[in-house]
Amino acid sequence: MDSPGQYEQPVVWTVVGTDIGPLMLAATRHGLVNVVFHATDEVRDKALDRLASRLGTEPVEAPGSPLLAEAIRQVVAYFAGERRDFELPLDWSLISGFNRQVLRELASGVPYGAVVGYGDLAGRVGQPGAAQAVGVAMGSNPLPVVVPCHRVVESDGGIGGFGGGLETKRKLLALEGVLPEPLF
Repeated sequence: MDSPGQYEQPVVWTVVGTDIGPLMLAATRHGLVNVVFHATDEVRDKALDRLASRLGTEPVEAPGSPLLAEAIRQVVAYFAGERRDFELPLDWSLISGFNRQVLRELASGVPYGAVVGYGDLAGRVGQPGAAQAVGVAMGSNPLPVVVPCHRVVESDGGIGGFGGGLETKRKLLALEGVLPEPLF
């Protein structure tokens, strides 16, 4: 477990408007550390409190921060259909163990426009039969969209669950051409 106060520089954050609603982006000097869906004031404030508690420092709003500028640029380009891959340093300190292993495999091994089953992803990290644990890892993903948990689906063709809501998952999969655009 990371010790409180290990970050001697600020955690910086901003909110970016996207086609799936406002996303809060937070970064440390190590990289992007958190992406939060539906970042209304209330959701954002709860997320900032969690970050302060977990990282031992009070996050600072800094939309012009060099730590966030590239993340903002890439997120905007992704939603504009101009970027397929995120090339950002990531700070994995909010997740560990099996969950981190699964999310790292997802980030590096499931490209834009592709999907993978929960069980298949479990097999890729040497834990066949751990499909439910993969579902838990997806639900604990601190970096959704950038670490594409929306690309993990049920083996029977079902869309599976999603922390950002199923409508958000459908929109992300439609953006990547996996599903047709929603009719309404």
